[in-house]
Amino acid sequence: METRIRYGKIAKDVLMILAAAGVFSIAATSPYFLINLARAVKKNNDYKNRRKNSEPDDSALARSLAGLNKNKIIIVKKDQNNYTMKLTEAGKKIVKKIQLENMRVQKQEKWDGKWRIIIFDIPEGNKRRGKAKRDAMRLKMKAMGFYQLQKSVWAHAYPCEEEIRLLCEILKISPFVNIITAEKIYNDDVLRECFKVKNLTL
Repeated sequence: METRIRYGKIAKDVLMILAAAGVFSIAATSPYFLINLARAVKKNNDYKNRRKNSEPDDSALARSLAGLNKNKIIIVKKDQNNYTMKLTEAGKKIVKKIQLENMRVQKQEKWDGKWRIIIFDIPEGNKRRGKAKRDAMRLKMKAMGFYQLQKSVWAHAYPCEEEIRLLCEILKISPFVNIITAEKIYNDDVLRECFKVKNLTL
């Protein structure tokens, strides 16, 4: 089953920005280092874009940072001259789960006439674990709008390779999944109807 992230919007945005930036650093000149770290985060352009319609105040963002630090999702360290903030290994795992939770296949303005076919054959191994991964894969594929051609064969009209690779990385099933790009599928009327695409005009 999918893991639901229980952190709020502010915390999720902070984690995603930290994942992209790698580390935030401020001069160790003030006892109010969390407020200063919060202000440094708010100056980040990606963070501004994420929060443009609901900018939290410095105190709310600092409280979120404090909670993430307390739960060892981020780590804040002080050396002689700086405070630095970055993700822990636990934080990196949560970022991947947030990415999975938010994952969507982007619809193109014009279909390129190609089908993306995802085939997976996840071995039993530990039966419960193998079944859980297959179920998680199917649930996410369905949520992302894929059409199920057969039990473990799914199709989509638009590019989705990056999303599928990330999904496989998170579920640790990359060796058991194949991505095929096909220009023709026999009797694809049901697919065309599902994705509302038409034959390309040459």
